Amino acid sequence: MNAITAGVLAVLLYTGLIAAADGIVKMMAGGFAPAQLFAVSGLLVAGFCAIVSRVQGHPDGLRTTCTRAMMLRSAATVLSCTSFFLAFRYLALAEVFVFIALMPLMAALMSGVILKERIRPVVWLALSLGVVGILVMRPTVQVGGVIGSALAVSGVGFGTLSIIMARYISRYDSNVLAQVFYPNLTLGIVMMCFLPFVWRPMEGADVGWIGAYAVLLFGARWLLVLALRQLPAYTVTPLLNLQFVWMALIGLLFFGEVPFVSTYLGMAVVAASGVFLVWDQAQGTRRVPVATAVVTPNASRRRGRPEARGITEGRSVRRGGAWRAGR
Repeated sequence: MNAITAGVLAVLLYTGLIAAADGIVKMMAGGFAPAQLFAVSGLLVAGFCAIVSRVQGHPDGLRTTCTRAMMLRSAATVLSCTSFFLAFRYLALAEVFVFIALMPLMAALMSGVILKERIRPVVWLALSLGVVGILVMRPTVQVGGVIGSALAVSGVGFGTLSIIMARYISRYDSNVLAQVFYPNLTLGIVMMCFLPFVWRPMEGADVGWIGAYAVLLFGARWLLVLALRQLPAYTVTPLLNLQFVWMALIGLLFFGEVPFVSTYLGMAVVAASGVFLVWDQAQGTRRVPVATAVVTPNASRRRGRPEARGITEGRSVRRGGAWRAGR
């Protein structure tokens, strides 16, 4: 299985898991504060990471060579989760996804600024098309819509930043679990600080739902990091639009939410923009083959150029077992 196929399959599995997790968030958002849900789920996911890492036997454990980048990713994850949780109180699942559909466009912009990936003029045209799609999706905004929309935009912005930093860290760290461990540990610790002020008693069923949410979230975030090791961020994020199918179906079946026609129409425009970005990336890959590799920061400083581990003259070399390839 080549890198592109592995990345696409990881994204497809991610969309199903994260949509199911978002359905649980939507169900619990009205009864519990975000701190209560994320304190428990964040610590559970971090615990899962520690257990799996020990079973895998990665020599680096859960250490990272990108401390500052990991701190930024962790902070962005906390802010994104909180924003999305609160947005679910004001917007339907499908409406929240309208803003999630912005992530491919925002990822392309951040990739140029942070990852120094060149943004061609034709890509800016695709970005403009995506903006048109958003205007179609949100032709009118009510008072409640303003609050929900602002929270959703905040969630998208911080969520995209977290994804971009995951792509950046993957250039240097070979351990995928570290990128799941630290953001969720940070989320759990931060929310624990607010827990005494918002705690509400939970029944057995509620604890079970939070446990299910943690399992789904662990799997989804692990798969997303795996995908970002194989594909650029603005190639991965358009594929995340498949969440729309899952979220609309969950919203219709379990919450009785029927999206407006304008939502579907605008979504089609945004999806067209995302598909073009994928096609453009594929064309660029054919023109200039690029080998994805893990870079050692120390080696880069010593030699004045990046040194790739596991890549020799364009041929991939497997080292030390499946965990090194992220599988």
